[in-house]
Amino acid sequence: MTDPKIVTVKLPEEVYQEIALRIPEGDRSDFIREAIAEKLQKTPKPDKLLALETRMAQLEEQFGQIKKYLADLDILTFQHGKINPYQYATDELDRKIIEYLMNYKSTTTPELADYLKTNRWLVLNRLQKIEKNSKKQAGKAIIEYYAGERSGKKKAWWIDEELIQE
Repeated sequence: MTDPKIVTVKLPEEVYQEIALRIPEGDRSDFIREAIAEKLQKTPKPDKLLALETRMAQLEEQFGQIKKYLADLDILTFQHGKINPYQYATDELDRKIIEYLMNYKSTTTPELADYLKTNRWLVLNRLQKIEKNSKKQAGKAIIEYYAGERSGKKKAWWIDEELIQE
């Protein structure tokens, strides 16, 4: 043991009574020291966790960029039914948005807000997030906004039916 430090600990009366009952008086310090060491072994080091999270995020971004470049070069082909659109949903609201688009193929933000009975700005933010995340991870967005008229709808969000799993 290297240069021990003194630590004072306040324990609840019940815990102290348990230690006094179970551990002989001369062994209590060793017991508490070992218990702390054991608990520290199970607790991950925050600096290592942070470094791993940062590295993982960088790898995901680099992988997404590679997929994007390959998609731009048409090397990576997207075949019908290869992407599960629900993997880009973070909660129930996102799932409902994707489900609506799967059923109706397109929607405007106000239509979707009325259907979900929520704020249209929230819906717009969620649509943009789904578009951004799918483009980042898959190299191509599963939903896209088209401002012009398409199939009788203007300024609507469309799901890319060729990419999604049915």
